[in-house]
Amino acid sequence: MSHSDFSAHTPMMQQYWRLKTQHPDQMMFYRMGDFYELFYEDAKKAAKLLDITLTSRGQSAGQAIPMAGIPFHSAEGYLARLVKLGESVVICEQVGDPATSKGPVERQVVRILTPGTVSDEALLDERRDNLLAALLGDDKLFGLAVLDITSGRFSVLEIKGWEPLLAELERLNPTELLIPDDWPQGLPAEKRRGVHRRAPWDFECDSAFKSLCQQFATQDLKGFGCEGLTLAIGAAGCLLAYAKETQRTALPHLRGLRHERLDDTVILDAATRRNLELDINLSGGRDNTLQSVLDRCQTAMGSRLLSRWLNRPLRDRAVLEARQDAITCLLENYRYENLQPRLKEIGDVERILARIGLRNARPRDLARLRDALAALPELQLAMQDLVAPHLLQLADNVRTYPELAELLQKAIIDNPPAVIRDGGVLKVGYDTELDELLSLSENAGQYLMDLEAREKARTGLPNLKVGYNRVHGYFIELPSKQAEQAPADYIRRQTLKGAERFITPELKAFEDKALSAKSRALAREKVLYEELLEHLIGQLAPLQETAAALAELDVLSNLGERALTLDLNRPRFVDEPCMRIEQGRHPVVEQVLATPFVANDLNLDDSTRMLIITGPNMGGKSTYMRQTALIVLLAHVGSFVPAAQCELSMVDRIFTRIGSSDDLAGGRSTFMVEMSETANILHNASERSLVLMDEVGRGTSTFDGLSLAWAAAEHLAQLRAWTLFATHYFELTVLPESEPVVANVHLSATEHKERIVFLHHVLPGPASQSYGLAVAQLAGVPNPVIDRAREHLARLEVTSLPHETPRAQPGQSVAPLQSDMFASLPHPVVDELSRLDPDGLTPRQALDLLYGWKKRI
Repeated sequence: MSHSDFSAHTPMMQQYWRLKTQHPDQMMFYRMGDFYELFYEDAKKAAKLLDITLTSRGQSAGQAIPMAGIPFHSAEGYLARLVKLGESVVICEQVGDPATSKGPVERQVVRILTPGTVSDEALLDERRDNLLAALLGDDKLFGLAVLDITSGRFSVLEIKGWEPLLAELERLNPTELLIPDDWPQGLPAEKRRGVHRRAPWDFECDSAFKSLCQQFATQDLKGFGCEGLTLAIGAAGCLLAYAKETQRTALPHLRGLRHERLDDTVILDAATRRNLELDINLSGGRDNTLQSVLDRCQTAMGSRLLSRWLNRPLRDRAVLEARQDAITCLLENYRYENLQPRLKEIGDVERILARIGLRNARPRDLARLRDALAALPELQLAMQDLVAPHLLQLADNVRTYPELAELLQKAIIDNPPAVIRDGGVLKVGYDTELDELLSLSENAGQYLMDLEAREKARTGLPNLKVGYNRVHGYFIELPSKQAEQAPADYIRRQTLKGAERFITPELKAFEDKALSAKSRALAREKVLYEELLEHLIGQLAPLQETAAALAELDVLSNLGERALTLDLNRPRFVDEPCMRIEQGRHPVVEQVLATPFVANDLNLDDSTRMLIITGPNMGGKSTYMRQTALIVLLAHVGSFVPAAQCELSMVDRIFTRIGSSDDLAGGRSTFMVEMSETANILHNASERSLVLMDEVGRGTSTFDGLSLAWAAAEHLAQLRAWTLFATHYFELTVLPESEPVVANVHLSATEHKERIVFLHHVLPGPASQSYGLAVAQLAGVPNPVIDRAREHLARLEVTSLPHETPRAQPGQSVAPLQSDMFASLPHPVVDELSRLDPDGLTPRQALDLLYGWKKRI
């Protein structure tokens, strides 16, 4: 391509701009021969992000046009990097034939890769859902739609208010979030990553309704329980349009909507999710999380389903008990051991089917599907002795596909190449026409050897060679010295240093036949491959049901194995309000500890709904509280729990307010964060909620903090929420006297040779002392500082306000008292008194002194 092709006004660049103006905000990969080229700002951005060379071509307004390129066959690695960085890429391919084109080859946008709509294996994390979401509405009522294009899961829900909406977005963690362009700037949702504004008419409810009905081939959306969800349907319409726009193909694997309701779930707000470290730890990693301890699934789709379960605990007792029965059944006779190795052979069928639906499945996807279908009969055999009703239902949905299995067995070679581009995917014997074309091009070698021998004999020239290269095709080569002896029918084709190359009419005829056979074979193979995909798309519905059943079977088998390995037991749901845990343990902490974990009981019922937990820092208060939340959460997932026994009534929400964490980016101090989380709890907790409050009121002065903690505890006691309230404000331990539903417990520690030993045992009653100085000593605070602190403490205990809190009269609440950390030093009057000799005073002097002191005090 010459430089003159590249001024801004050539047909070539006009075609580029015509496509680029439709996608101003996305990077455009523009196919030119063996490269994808990027121009102008795209090129500069790509050079920086991908570390590739920025060059320039031609002229535009007297300036060179910036350009950067990558070889098309290695584009995948570059695309993966861009998508991970949150960029979207428009891919323009040559659709015309360069040989017949007048002017530039026609190009079209064949696909748009965006972080929320990618389906290629290389661009995805196999253990995480990759979700696309859209939002419509206002703070009174939001419609939220969520699409996982890599599985076909498509759900809608309506949510009242920002708080629950943001908690739901935290749970889903979508890679991209679409919002209407006519929303005001700077709303809370816009703080998330990957937010794009779309034209308001993309959310138009009537057209959304029509396009959804058309997509699912239904008359209306009643069958999905979605009538009346106007806002959510508008959002779902926007997602469908966006998916079509980016994929540029039909989406046969999107077959229906699920209407999700927040009321069906145990609600966890964003702070609780973070504090409980379900699948991301507090430092943003994945180790030492609940998922890391629980996930030994055999398939990636199983891991993703387990993560969805942990993040969305249910309040449907029938579903939970069905899961418990299934786990019990899989534990009997170690049945799960029979299933797990079979499941391992299945692989990630869910995403393979999505790629088939999107028509971008690779040959290796089909090979893996072939192996999965071949493994199903064995799995069905292993499932024959399952008796739990839920497992029988799953076994029914797993089904086997003998015809499809046989078809893929016949079609795809054992280890196909990564892409269909160069052929070599389909087996010999699958298609006779393909076999004939391939044998023509494969037999070329023998023909050329025969030709060379014949021509050597005919010409008597021993150095004659027959060869082939990609540019010039077939040729007969003679050294320059012998070239003048070439026969008359040799036509000169190319002159090299020291050799001449010729062609003969016979060789030309063979070349046409052989080369056209090769390209016809490739074209034929691509057509057959497309037909194979179409055939599989026809079976997509049952195959997707099978994949869903396999994923659930995987999760349940995994929970069975974990129950045995980690010593988890079946919890029991009861109608009477209670929360009784015998020998409960923290499932993550006990995996990390080198020493045995100290298990503890918890006993709450209608008469005791709140525990005030006192005891030393590091004594295990936080662990005790979090393990309670994790046990309750696991019970609402249908899993077995880390306790010897557990009996509980259903909860509606779990709240945790734990420790201090500044929201520096949001410009809120620790105390501000703590108070807004506390406010959220006090507004939303009910008598069916589980509330963990850890050290409330720490971020401000002692008396402020104590008063706030006291008032919050009192309020929760009156709400009758299940509450664990850990505090270092010892004064709170008198709360049971005014609030009968409150009880005291403490974590024990003992002192041994002036050093503290934590026993981590929860015992009834308040703690007898704090061990702050002992903890400081353990932490290595220098001894002189500890000694000085002891002196201060002794002085404060003598001189500050009294420790005993006055008893309250019925109906009267007591202002709690506590020695302030910085209580005043002795009063000057007290100083004088200590220096005075009373025996040396006359009565008159003594009286004067008393009057003087009275005045000063």
